[in-house]
Amino acid sequence: MRKNRLRLVGVLAAFLVAAQIGTGSPAQARPEPPTLGDLAQRHGRYFGSATDNPELVDEPYKALLGSEFDQITPGNGMKWYATEPQQGVFDFSKGDEIVDMARDHHQKVRGHTLVWHSQLPGWLTGREWTAPELRAVLKKHIQTEVRHYRGKIYAWDVVNEAFNEDGTYRETIFYKTLGPGYIADALRWAHEADPRARLYVNDYNVEAVGPKSDAYFRLAKELKAQGVPLHGFGLQAHLALQYGYPTTLEDNLRRFSRLGLDTALTEVDVRMQLPATEEKLAQQADWYQDMTEACLAVRRCVGITVWDYTDKYSWIPAFFPGEGAALPWDEQLRPKPAYFALREALK
Repeated sequence: MRKNRLRLVGVLAAFLVAAQIGTGSPAQARPEPPTLGDLAQRHGRYFGSATDNPELVDEPYKALLGSEFDQITPGNGMKWYATEPQQGVFDFSKGDEIVDMARDHHQKVRGHTLVWHSQLPGWLTGREWTAPELRAVLKKHIQTEVRHYRGKIYAWDVVNEAFNEDGTYRETIFYKTLGPGYIADALRWAHEADPRARLYVNDYNVEAVGPKSDAYFRLAKELKAQGVPLHGFGLQAHLALQYGYPTTLEDNLRRFSRLGLDTALTEVDVRMQLPATEEKLAQQADWYQDMTEACLAVRRCVGITVWDYTDKYSWIPAFFPGEGAALPWDEQLRPKPAYFALREALK
């Protein structure tokens, strides 16, 4: 970890450079600096942001979203409650809006998410299903959605948050009714619907080597041995300053790489207990830089996605009262020390 004092000096220098860029006369105008997406591409990676449909009416926000990043993840518009609100009745309008926007800006799209225990429609959770019934419902949902986006989605979070913290299977509607084999089935069905899409399992609190990431490592080995089309492991990387940095992140990425899997940091934010202070923002900047450098150090870590880029639209305050300031831009869309740390890591 870099010392916070050095971080503050570096951030101040970056601010001065940024200020100098805009002070010349038109005859002295300098070219636009490379974006985070541009810098990541130089390493063969992407740098992306999540977004959500209600935010797209905010034109300054949308302009920065379309210019700074080369990858987009729909935060909610592709989840089951949005895409199949009634059984057999599909609505892809929200996902389509984000895919169309991404195409207009030459951004790749990660689909999120096909199978998750949360944000399910009431028709699915409000009754009991036999295993054959639920299996048919799950297959139809996955294949209808993946076929709709065939050729437009770079990668899918196929199964999201399948394990508990101790590495046991989460008791979801799918696990309780279908058993652990639902994960392999979901991957196979998604692959049938779009053989070119990269297919991931995805979870939080798996950044460090530990019981939960060990469970995914065992699962990945089993699936690969069975010939199941699993291509990657997504580490959400929702971090919090008060709980410490996952120092074994790079080692963890490497062991999944050795299985022949891509990895990605898929939902990155670094929250803190409010109020934000210079010291906390400097520590946050260190963490963003360290995560980025860990990804760059592992060849098969393919990219990083922040879970929206501005505190204005962060999910953190609503779910963690008293916490926030988790993203590289503040609520006024001004870059924070974390933004300059990301640039330094990608430079």
